[in-house]
Amino acid sequence: MTKPLIHFVHGKESGPWGTKIRSLADIAKDMGYDVESLDYSSTFDPAERVQMLVDACREQPPCLLAGSSMGGWVALDASAELVAMEGQCLKGLFLMAPAINIPGYPPYRMGCDGHTIDIVHGWHDSLIPYTNAVAFAKEHGCSLHLLDDEHRLKNSLDQLGQLFGNFLTRMENLL
Repeated sequence: MTKPLIHFVHGKESGPWGTKIRSLADIAKDMGYDVESLDYSSTFDPAERVQMLVDACREQPPCLLAGSSMGGWVALDASAELVAMEGQCLKGLFLMAPAINIPGYPPYRMGCDGHTIDIVHGWHDSLIPYTNAVAFAKEHGCSLHLLDDEHRLKNSLDQLGQLFGNFLTRMENLL
């Protein structure tokens, strides 16, 4: 069976190939995955970013999504449209400090079952309260990992990489 393409979805003000995405992309490539990371910096509008991601996923299904901050919200919201596509386009979500339930963002839509979603959040995140991730994970039955780090998770790249590798292994077992 062909492995899904992994789409990385960067945050509001970061770029498509920042340190975190490069690190996780290397892990995915070592595990035999192809990866993509679109540049969403042309817009801060989350709905426009969702459409860009959905369009990209339509071109090469199936996919896994890994989103950080605003990119986590974008991946989650896009999941509602992607799971409805023919051929089970979306297989799972790996969300890092996702911008869920925060002022200024529309309510998210969700298409994945909670058991195909892993969330990683920093205890000391000053931008997006970790309690938002706790409430979401509890409501939807997602795996949740809280790390001794801040919003960007820059001090936990090794641990984040291990969690991402474990997520990919778990998704392979579900395919």
